[in-house]
Amino acid sequence: MAITIDLNADVGEGCGQDAALMPLISSANIACGIHAGDNDSMRDAVTLALEHGVAIGAHPSFPDREHFGRREMQLGARELHECIVAQIESLANVAAAAGARLRHVKPHGALYNMAARDEAIAETVVAAIRSVDPTLMMFGLAGSVMLTVAERLGLRAISEAFADRAYRPDGSLLPRNQNGSVLDDEAVVAARAVTMVQDGTVIAVDGSHVAIRADTICLHGDSPGADVMALRIRDAFAAAGITVVAP
Repeated sequence: MAITIDLNADVGEGCGQDAALMPLISSANIACGIHAGDNDSMRDAVTLALEHGVAIGAHPSFPDREHFGRREMQLGARELHECIVAQIESLANVAAAAGARLRHVKPHGALYNMAARDEAIAETVVAAIRSVDPTLMMFGLAGSVMLTVAERLGLRAISEAFADRAYRPDGSLLPRNQNGSVLDDEAVVAARAVTMVQDGTVIAVDGSHVAIRADTICLHGDSPGADVMALRIRDAFAAAGITVVAP
């Protein structure tokens, strides 16, 4: 049986690598103008995605441009719901103007991490997505509560693994403020990606093997040399007989 995997990247964040990344990925998570980007960057990213047959997804965040959406915030459920809806709809409108539609939503930064461990936040995120379009898929951290909530509330959940992030033994990501949280060795990252797909495991920071379900693998588009990293991953997938395709 053929092995397939989705390869996604966060784009539209002003990092200057989108044009090089887009031919190498199958799903794009486009910043919706809150933690990064604006209408012009959304249009540019949608155009690139259409040119390369890449699935278009929204990448909503907390209203925290100053910290690139990576600061945890305590918003009320209604305020958070409205914030997420506005971002998804903003990108959906840009996509519609280009003759395209959204396929998925992946929360960004602190919102993603908080939804992965907090059921109430996860419920707000899922409800916001469903209120815009219940056919949208949601990308969420493998093994996290956000996937459980999505499935319970009738949203298709896509289990995500990170090739370029370090994992703790419990399957959570090592926080970015800790040394070694982001991996930059291309060979190591590519090998980890293949192992995630073939074996369903990742080696945590303590050396233990953690079970992980990877429907999609993320490569951070704001990391220096992300396009080179993506190419190494694609080459490793090809050598292992793994086909990259959007879910």
